[in-house]
Amino acid sequence: QVQLVESGGGLVQAGGSLRLSCAASGLTFSTYAMGWFRQAPGKERDFVAAISRSGGRTNYADSVKGRFTISRDSAKNTVYLQMNSLKPEDTAVYYCAADHLVGGTSTYTRAYEYWGQGTQVTVSS
Repeated sequence: QVQLVESGGGLVQAGGSLRLSCAASGLTFSTYAMGWFRQAPGKERDFVAAISRSGGRTNYADSVKGRFTISRDSAKNTVYLQMNSLKPEDTAVYYCAADHLVGGTSTYTRAYEYWGQGTQVTVSS
């Protein structure tokens, strides 16, 4: 059974930092591209960042470029999202996702087969 478990969310002031983690189990981690998405209340789930199977390619939403960094640790079956210079508009539930079939750094939710339960990030002004 595939499980993706996010952690690291919380409340932070604007300008602060958080690091999200997503621990994967029940799958061969090295064969999955991984992504982070976020969803604010009343809005659609939006792409944030993605990393290829090997970790050699990354992709970011324009809104987070230069502030967020995605990385993966195959020894720990974990993907990370380092978030710096946080803004109130970054407030959302952040979801981790795993993609086996497409295997790139897709920005589309439909490319990802598995999803975590989400972790809340709240940035106060």
